[in-house]
Amino acid sequence: MKYVPHNYQQFCIERLLEKPATGLILKPGMGKTSIALTAADQLLYDSFDVSKALVIAPLRVAEDTWSRESAKWDHLRHLRISKVLGSEKQRRAALEVDADIYVINRENVDWLVKLYGMRWPFELVIIDELSNFRNPSSRRFRALKKIRPLVRYVWGLTGTPRPRSLLDLWAQIYLLDQGARLGKTFTGFRNRYFDPGRRNGYVIYEWKPKPGAEAAVYQLIGDLCISMNAQDYLEMPELVQVSRPVVLPPEAWEMYEQLERTTLLPLAGEVIDAGTAAAVNGKLLQIAGGAVYDEDHVAHELHTAKLDVLEDVLEEADGEPVLVAYSYQHERDRIMARFPQAVQLRDSETIAAWNRGEIPLLLAHPASAGHGLNMQDGGHIIVWFGPTYNQELFEQFIDRLYRQGQKQTTVVICLIAMGTVDEDAMRSLEEKASKQDAMMDAIKVRLAKYAA
Repeated sequence: MKYVPHNYQQFCIERLLEKPATGLILKPGMGKTSIALTAADQLLYDSFDVSKALVIAPLRVAEDTWSRESAKWDHLRHLRISKVLGSEKQRRAALEVDADIYVINRENVDWLVKLYGMRWPFELVIIDELSNFRNPSSRRFRALKKIRPLVRYVWGLTGTPRPRSLLDLWAQIYLLDQGARLGKTFTGFRNRYFDPGRRNGYVIYEWKPKPGAEAAVYQLIGDLCISMNAQDYLEMPELVQVSRPVVLPPEAWEMYEQLERTTLLPLAGEVIDAGTAAAVNGKLLQIAGGAVYDEDHVAHELHTAKLDVLEDVLEEADGEPVLVAYSYQHERDRIMARFPQAVQLRDSETIAAWNRGEIPLLLAHPASAGHGLNMQDGGHIIVWFGPTYNQELFEQFIDRLYRQGQKQTTVVICLIAMGTVDEDAMRSLEEKASKQDAMMDAIKVRLAKYAA
C-alpha cells in the first residue's frame, strides 16, 4: 500500500529526525507505528545515522504490530525485522539475525541490557507505550537508565502518558532527556512539585501536586513532547459512550451489602492502603458482575443480572459484531457458557478473523488488548461487562475500535450495577480523564496549518 502521510504525520516524522529525544503522545489510531518506522527508515537508509534500531513493546504488540505495519506499506517492506521473543535460546538467535530493527517485549529489557552491557549496539531505541516505564523502581526502567547515555535516538510513543498521577511523568521524561527537565532523581522531582497527603506516621500514602505544579511541569516538557488528538486532525466518526443500568436482584443486593459491611467496618478509623482498598473493591466489583471467588479461587455465581442485560444489548445489535471487555476469568467463563457464539481473543489469528467479520462476539481482557492492536475493521460496538478504575486501560481498549480507519459511529456501552462500586469506578474514570485532558491540552502542538 502506498503511504501518503497526513500533514500531522509528516510533521511528526520530521520532528523525530530533528530531535533525537522525543515523546510522541498521539491517541491510538493516529499512526504512531508508521510514523516511527518511516523516521527510522530514513535514519537507517537515507542519512545512515543508525545501523541498528530496537523497539520495546508489550508482548502482543511485539509479536504482531511492528512486523505487520512494515509489511503493510510499500516504502517500508525492505526493512528487516527480527523478533527477539520466546526462550533465551530463541532470543539469542534472533539477535544474531542480520536485521535493521529488533523488537523485544518489555519484560526482557533487563535481560537484554545485562547481555550487552556497555557494548550496547542500538543507536535508536523506540519505546512503544512509554507509559509502561513510568515506575522508577521497576527493573525495566532501571535497566534502560543504565544504557541511556549510550543511545543517540530515543523515541517514546504513548497515548496516555499520565494515567494515574503527575508523578508518572518523571521516569518517562528521564528516559528521553536523562533528567535535564524534571531533575536527575525521582525524589527530587517529587519534593519539588508535591506535598505529602494522607499519611500514617512516617508512611505517606499520597502525594498531592503543589499549586501551579502541573502548569510548571507541562511547560518544562513542552518542547520535548508532541501531543495531538485524533479529533483535531482526522475526520473521525462519532464516539458515543452510554451506561446501561443493571439492577441487582434482592438476594444479590443483600449479599453485596453484607460483604461491603464486613469488609469496610473493620477498617473504620484506620488508614486504608492501596492494597487493601484494591482487594475490597475487587470483591465488590465481582459481586456486581455476578460471581465471586472463594479462598480456594473457586467462582460462585450469585446472579445473572449483567448477563441478562448483555443479552438485551446483543439483541439490539441485531447481528452487528460486539467486542466485550471482561475483568475476571469467571466473567469470561459465564459469558461463554451463556452465549455459544462467543470467542476469546487469543492471538493474531483471532484478530484477523474478527477484522474479517467472522466473529460475532469477541471477549477480551483489557490488559491483553489494550495497546497497538488494530481491530477497527471488525466492528464498532464495545461493551464493558464491568468498569475499571484504570483510565489507561479504559481508553486504550476503546481505541482498538475507535481509531483511524473506523467508518462508523463507535458505541461504548458500560454495564453498571446501580448503587455499587461500578458507579464509583465510572466517576473515577471521569475525574482521571479530566486530568489527562488537561495535560494533553497543555502540551498539545498548535499546528492549525498541519491539520489534515
